[in-house]
Amino acid sequence: MHIDPYIVLGSAIVGLLVGMTGAGGGALMTPMLILLFGVSPSSVSRWRTRERVQGDARPKALGGDRKSHRIDAHKATILSRLDETPDIAIEELRCSLSEKGLIFGFGTIRRFFARHKITRKKRPPMLQNRIVPTS
Repeated sequence: MHIDPYIVLGSAIVGLLVGMTGAGGGALMTPMLILLFGVSPSSVSRWRTRERVQGDARPKALGGDRKSHRIDAHKATILSRLDETPDIAIEELRCSLSEKGLIFGFGTIRRFFARHKITRKKRPPMLQNRIVPTS
């Protein structure tokens, strides 16, 4: 593990000044991050704001599914429409849902089908061409 002497020295100076003056450590770390470590002022400002709002500067979780609950709330409506017309295309399903005031994108419906293991295949799987091995 590599220990950067600048970080150790900077932290020691900030700790000493905080102990002597009672000033907040973040107020002293901000100029140090900008001047010594080359962090952009906007990033430091964002980190300080996040620290004040949520108590620490850790970022929120990235990625993941955040909106599937919107379409999942209408699962019964979608499944009833699929039962009425089993061979309906996704675009037709979108139009029929939009008539009821439910606006969803093509990809949203496709991911809904994948999440609930709904297949759109309209014919049974084909048999293999070769039943017995050839020479």
